[in-house]
Amino acid sequence: MSTERTQQGTDEPEYVLTEPLDPDVAGVFDDLSPDDLAFRDRARTFVQNEVLPVIDDYWNRAEYPLHLLRRLGELDLLRDGVDVDGMPPQSALAAGLVMAEISRGDGSVGTIIAVQGALALRSIALLGDDAQKAEWLGPLARGEKIGAFGLTEPTHGSDSVSLETRAVSVDDGYEITGHKKWIGSGSVGDVTVVWARGDDGKVHGYLVPQQAPGYSAEVITGKASLRAIWQARITLDAVKVPGSARLAEANSFADTSRVLQATRLGVAWASLGHATACYETAVHYALQRIQFGRPLAASQIVQERLARMLSELTSLQTLIVALTRRDEAGRLSGPSAALGKYTATRAARSIAANARDLLGGNGILLENRVARHFADIESLHTYEGTETIQALLIGRDITGYSAFA
Repeated sequence: MSTERTQQGTDEPEYVLTEPLDPDVAGVFDDLSPDDLAFRDRARTFVQNEVLPVIDDYWNRAEYPLHLLRRLGELDLLRDGVDVDGMPPQSALAAGLVMAEISRGDGSVGTIIAVQGALALRSIALLGDDAQKAEWLGPLARGEKIGAFGLTEPTHGSDSVSLETRAVSVDDGYEITGHKKWIGSGSVGDVTVVWARGDDGKVHGYLVPQQAPGYSAEVITGKASLRAIWQARITLDAVKVPGSARLAEANSFADTSRVLQATRLGVAWASLGHATACYETAVHYALQRIQFGRPLAASQIVQERLARMLSELTSLQTLIVALTRRDEAGRLSGPSAALGKYTATRAARSIAANARDLLGGNGILLENRVARHFADIESLHTYEGTETIQALLIGRDITGYSAFA
């Protein structure tokens, strides 16, 4: 008589949770152009084949997968819609779709695009002279060089307009002194766009080599969010740069704001990507997880949760695409961009919380995807202007009163 014993009902299945579902019940993405679709599909293939197989390990170890930055450049997924000579046009919608797809894979990798393309590359494209553009746009877009954006300071986050870093005129250039914080790629790159006050008291932008004497960077550790990209504390100790390092058209904080406004829709698209990942994971899990003798998906309360998540996701899709169309037409206002970010990060938070709860205890495991996205959404909710700052921008537009002070 055989002594073998088989366990029944105690071996948990391996859940398959990362397949795209393309939730688009309103047909928001029905009429994508072939070019826009090609960008989206290239980003999705990259996520499925190159990001998802490795990202949990990088996120868990808080290591920066720089090879993925290089691959983004090789695949022309790094420039966030910025026009670069020798590269095909990329519409604002295509850039948004790329950001959503990459963030659907991982928020740290999405933030690589936000830092490299949306901030560093865009600063030079919008505000640089011809020589600066010729030197930096192509290498940054192709991922051959790594850029950073140095605005936030240890004591000036939401009130970045009050920054204290100084750029003093000296023979043949400038001497920059001050501190920056939360600077993505600020410790591993080639150039940082540093925002500092010049002799005139106004904010200007400077292209500072990260290898310059006096430039030092310390990676911020202990993060619970965006763990697979390194942000740094930057010390600028009398860093000397030539006169050609100053961005030619960066003459006030209003010029800095031009860059920031252009990035806020990118944050909204990233939030959509995170929200989509959480929704997809919840649907897959509900169909595969058996409790009380049936799939979770057969329960009324689970179906109500999924319906609520899909409702929020569809509303978010509709809003972001409408705002992006306005952006392409040159009619996107600052308050509208703020509304996009404000709405998107709030909706993504809600969807992620629902998905985490639906997965029960399995919802906190990195391998089950939701916890990583849930944590990363917290950073999106804060950077490029906190929820409160966005609300004040919107509120000022509604009432005509500034309530910042």
